[in-house]
Amino acid sequence: MSRPIRARIDLSALRHNLSIARRHARASHVWAVIKANGYGHGALRVARALSGSADGADGFALVELETAIALREDGIYEPILMMEGFYAPEELALFSWHNLQPVLHCLDQVEIFCAAGLPAPMPLHLKLNTGMNRLGLNPDELDIAFSRLESCAHTGPITLMTHFADADEPRGVDEQLARFQSMAGGRSLPVSVANSAALLRFPETVGREGDWVRPGIMLYGGSPFPAMQTASDIGLAPVMTFESELISVRDLAAGDRVGYAGNFVAEGAMRVGVVACGYGDGYPRHAPTGTPVLVDGMRTRTLGRVSMDKICVDLAGIPQADVGTTVTLWGRHGSMRLEADDVATAAGTVSYELFCAVAQRVRFEEVA
Repeated sequence: MSRPIRARIDLSALRHNLSIARRHARASHVWAVIKANGYGHGALRVARALSGSADGADGFALVELETAIALREDGIYEPILMMEGFYAPEELALFSWHNLQPVLHCLDQVEIFCAAGLPAPMPLHLKLNTGMNRLGLNPDELDIAFSRLESCAHTGPITLMTHFADADEPRGVDEQLARFQSMAGGRSLPVSVANSAALLRFPETVGREGDWVRPGIMLYGGSPFPAMQTASDIGLAPVMTFESELISVRDLAAGDRVGYAGNFVAEGAMRVGVVACGYGDGYPRHAPTGTPVLVDGMRTRTLGRVSMDKICVDLAGIPQADVGTTVTLWGRHGSMRLEADDVATAAGTVSYELFCAVAQRVRFEEVA
């Protein structure tokens, strides 16, 4: 029998979350962001679930060329956006062959693209640096880029895009949006500016026909701003349920310690369960005592340090818990749900990291 830890991927929840993104996008097209192996959910699995129907994704956005090629070989024919563009000049032939759309974020990429001699026009996305200062053309570079691209025979339709640094923060998007509009300079081109947070919070960034939005974390049931609004408040459904079982139950007396360094000390008699899950499975090692967990659908807490293969949980008030009882690390157990955002907040991280960190040794199961 295999180790009792698994990640269940609910494809109906994924499609439900896309429908929420599409409702907020109004007339705009929707890129489903599936980078980092579909935020840990499986890029091919996600693309298959969201492909090939009128209410599916209009295209897929990622950064890994190997994954983009795998999508094409799997029969995914929607547009594919490569959000970091190409990494080497020779990749442009593959972009052309597989009908991939690059983001150009610097003048070097523009020059390489124009010198490539591609056999057919290629749709392009010019990324503008509006204040995040990672990738993107600065204002003094944008006119140069347009001049070069306008004289290039294989330049296809151009979309302008940027990425917001504070769409999930109190500062919001006003400053960056004003810079973007100033840089665009009245050019009548499609735009792509809204990530999950902007899509949900700032309707002024979406809605125009021909534009694109780029939902990521919301597709997977995570809130882009959990301190302001929970995934449940937004109407999102958890796509991943990460669960295991109790493999041991112990009775402790006052003064007994739990785990490495014994940094949890029992104040009195208590029952403790040992779960077949640890940081070797992707559970955050830095999650402290008190991180929420469900045991048989009842909310309780972790105890002591997370080990490579095991965590300990408090069984107070759960007398039915025994070896073999289901433990939900995040996701659903029947009608109960434990938000990945709650676990992430307790561990000082974000749900993105939890999803992406689930290890290869965990068994993945699909639920239609």
